Order: sequence, then C-alpha cells, then structure tokens
Amino acid sequence: MKELNEAILKWGRANGKDVVKVDMFLNHRIDTALMFEMGEELARHFASAHPTLVLTVEASGIALAITAAHALGNIPVTFAKKSATVVQDGTMAQAKVFSFTHKQENIIRVDERYLPVKSRVLIVDDFLADGQAVRGMMDLCRQLDCTVCGVGIGVEKGFQMGGKKLREEGIDLYSLAIIDSIADGNIHIRE
Repeated sequence: MKELNEAILKWGRANGKDVVKVDMFLNHRIDTALMFEMGEELARHFASAHPTLVLTVEASGIALAITAAHALGNIPVTFAKKSATVVQDGTMAQAKVFSFTHKQENIIRVDERYLPVKSRVLIVDDFLADGQAVRGMMDLCRQLDCTVCGVGIGVEKGFQMGGKKLREEGIDLYSLAIIDSIADGNIHIRE
C-alpha cells in the first residue's frame, strides 16, 4: 500500500537488525486518515470472504481492526485480552502467545459470548513478526468452532518466518506493507 510504505519510510525507525518502530503513526500515535485507508484496503481484499466479526489482540491492533470492521459494513470487533480481570464471568477460551516486541509470554483470552460459535472471523493485527499473535488468535477460533476467513496485517516483517509459514499453510494472509530487511539503519520495503 503506497501511503503506508511512504509513512514507514518517512516516520519508521530501525532499531538494530530486527526491530522496526512505527509507533509514530501506527500504534502509539495514530495517523487516523492513514488508518482508515488501511482499513478500507483490508475490507476490499476480504469482502468476498464474508467475515461476520473481526478479531484482534489488545492493544495496538484495535485501531486497525475497528477501521477494517467499519469498512466491512460495521461488523463487530472483538479483542483478546492479555490479562484476566475480575469482571470476566463467562467461559473463556485461552491461548499462549509469546510477544516478540515485549519478549514475554502472555495468555490471551476471549469470552465465548464475544466470539460466537460458527462466526466467520477476520483476524487483524498491526504487526506480524514470527506469527505468534496470529496463531494464538487462530487457536481461540478453533476452540470456539469459528472459521478464520483471513488474516489482515498492517506491517509484516518479511525477513522473519511468520508470514511465510502462514501462507504455506494456505492462510489468506494480506499484509499492507512488507519489510524485506533492515540494513545500516535503513528499512527496505518490498515493492
């Protein structure tokens, strides 16, 4: 996606050889116009899959999930929580997820009422590295007998194996931008 690629080159920062900071416009400070364009692009790609719900994980994927759900006709968004709360009173599906960014394992959870059985789920996240968050959300869908009809990603690190493995498994994975490498502090985006 041209506008996203331009934002990555303008505002993105390389940190070492494997960390890309895009928090200036994607997930800490949000460029709302760009975020709605990204949601519309994901909706164009996945409309024919007829999702009935968008699933993401808290917190940085929520903005993109909302814009995609809005563009898909205002379907609901459910986000998996990373910690238990005292107000959770339903049956919870849970999955372990290791966070590349935070270097820690989380247990993500969603109340089965918010991810109804037989839902057609579009998984959306802001970033894809090794695919652990996506796999955790896919596991939640399996537990609750939902169909994953696709995975939409804002920025994929193509030099890590997450996206490649998901595609090899036949997942309809659509990333709006793919970073091929980081070299000498420069971010190289796939054309």
